[in-house]
Amino acid sequence: MALPAYTTPAERLWYYSFRVICGLIFFFLIAPILIMVPLSFNAQPYFTFTYEMLALQSEGYSLRWYEELFSSSSWLRSIRNSFIIGIASALLATILGTLAALGLSRSHVPGRGLIMGVLISPMIVPLIISAAGMFFFFSSVNLAQTFTGVILAHTALGVPFVVITVTATLIGFDDSLAKAAASLGATPRQTFFRVTLPLILPGVISGALFAFITSFDEIVIVLFVAGVEQRTNPREMWSGIREQISPTILAVATILVMLSIALLTAVELLRRRSERMRGLTPG
Repeated sequence: MALPAYTTPAERLWYYSFRVICGLIFFFLIAPILIMVPLSFNAQPYFTFTYEMLALQSEGYSLRWYEELFSSSSWLRSIRNSFIIGIASALLATILGTLAALGLSRSHVPGRGLIMGVLISPMIVPLIISAAGMFFFFSSVNLAQTFTGVILAHTALGVPFVVITVTATLIGFDDSLAKAAASLGATPRQTFFRVTLPLILPGVISGALFAFITSFDEIVIVLFVAGVEQRTNPREMWSGIREQISPTILAVATILVMLSIALLTAVELLRRRSERMRGLTPG
């Protein structure tokens, strides 16, 4: 967007300076990612750029770490466990979080602020405290070191994201649409599935994606609650850093970065679709 003609020199200076500052901050945040991606193609087992890589020589680059990743049973098992746990916990968190958000959207619900605070507390309480509490609780009910226990633990972490995103979507929801459906003879179930859910679906899907990402990247609770059979991808990466330094970790991290970019792109597209559905201009 071009600057108006009436802007002063100081305003123009701040306009461009602000963008330069934002660009430098953005580069500072993504610099580790920019360095990590090419290092995953290093032909040598080092975490530094070799002379061949800096000289852009073909012998300096290789897919050996990606081949090692997809030929390793332990890495493949951990990735499979991450997807199983992530998808299951995201589904549970989406169902529970959406129901909670719908209930809290009612103005007559007593103690809405307190309930909301309890629901989003996993985002506020230090994760190590939550992990220790879940370990003692799940151990007492024989759910520690089981897939069920890990899924329930990750569900508790994902519910706040679903509640927040669905609640934000419900702010722009027109209640008169539900009343109109009821006046035309629709049951509450029909009103929800045919009127309410289609309009808040972008927020629901966004919350589900955030819940999945939270589960897929989580390690602290896995260290406390999971066993050998529930070893997830972050747990495998953590062990690889402690036990043997291998650039295979960089290959896994690069794939996870690509996955995160794809999911965040989907979230942004859903946000824009939600704004269009509510008659707003996406921005």
